[in-house]
Amino acid sequence: MLAPQIEAGAEDPLLEFGLAGRERYHEIAAPLRESTGVDIGLWPVGIVRLATNDSEVTELKSKVAWQRQRGYVCDWFDADEVRSNWPWLGEAHGALWAPKEAALDPNLLVAALLADAQQHGAQVITDEVVSVDRKGDRIVGVAGKDQYKGGEVIIAAGAWSGRIKGLPRPLSVEPVRGQMAALPWPAELKPAIVVGAGGYLIARESEAIVGSTMEHAGFEVEVTSGGLARIFAAATRLCPALAKVEVTRTWAGLRPVTPDGLPIIGREPLVEGLWYATGHGRNGILLAAITGVTMARLLSGDQDIGDLESVRPDRFWSWQPS
Repeated sequence: MLAPQIEAGAEDPLLEFGLAGRERYHEIAAPLRESTGVDIGLWPVGIVRLATNDSEVTELKSKVAWQRQRGYVCDWFDADEVRSNWPWLGEAHGALWAPKEAALDPNLLVAALLADAQQHGAQVITDEVVSVDRKGDRIVGVAGKDQYKGGEVIIAAGAWSGRIKGLPRPLSVEPVRGQMAALPWPAELKPAIVVGAGGYLIARESEAIVGSTMEHAGFEVEVTSGGLARIFAAATRLCPALAKVEVTRTWAGLRPVTPDGLPIIGREPLVEGLWYATGHGRNGILLAAITGVTMARLLSGDQDIGDLESVRPDRFWSWQPS
C-alpha cells in the first residue's frame, strides 16, 4: 500500500516525505513500463480505513479534520455511506476515505527498477556483503566473497543492515516479521483496498492480499499458525465473504525497524563516503523511490535537500571516538 494519509499521525515528521513518495510512483510508473516493459501495478483507487468501534470513530474523525485543515484530500463517511459504497464490508461505524492513496505490486516494482538500472549502466552482482572496508576515516569499498572497491558506499541492506561489520557505530535496525496470505478475490465483489479491524486487504488481480503481523522473531522468516489465524480473523471481519474461500498461498518477510520507527537516511559523519538508506519499517515500498531521489541528491552535493534531522544516522549512537 502507498498509504501515508492512512498511516500518519498529526505529528508525524515524515508525512510530507511519504506523500512525496506516493506521488513519485505516479511520475515513474509510465516511464518504467516504457523502458522495461514491466508494469508495476500502480493502482490509485483510494483506500478506506474502517472504524469498528466508537473509539476508532473519534480517532478517525480527528484524523480527517486535521488532514482537511492542512489541505489534504480526505473525507469521513458515516456507517450508511460505508454500506452504500462497500456493501460487502463487515461491521463499520464509519470510515476515513483517502481517495488519493494507492497500491502497487512490490515484486514488479523491484523487477522494473533493476531492469531500468541495468539499462542505465548499473552492474548487478550477486554476493553477500559482510563488512565495509575503511582506510582511516575514509571508505574504500566492501567485502563479501570478493572485495569491491568504491569511494562511496550506501548501507541499504534492510533488516540485515546492522549485521554489516566495520561500521563506525552500532546501527539500530532490527527485524520485525510480517506474515501475509493470499486468497481468491470473490468475483462478485468490487475490488478495493481496506484497512481496519487489526488488518488490511488489497485486491490485486484475482487475489485478495491480506495481512499482516508485527512480530519480534529475530531473523526467523517463517509462517506460523498463530500468525495466520490473526490475519484471517482480521480479514474476515473486514470482508465476511473471505471466510468461504480457501487460502492459495502464504509467506513472511522481515521489516527493518528502528527504535523510533523512523528510517536512517543520510551521510555517516565519522567516515567519509559512507551513507545510509535503511530502517524504513512498514513503509519501505512507500518511501523507496523518494529515498532514492534523496540519496542521489545528497551524493551529488545538493545542499537544498530539506530537513532530514529526524532521520539523521547518528541520532541513536552519537558518541565521538577518542
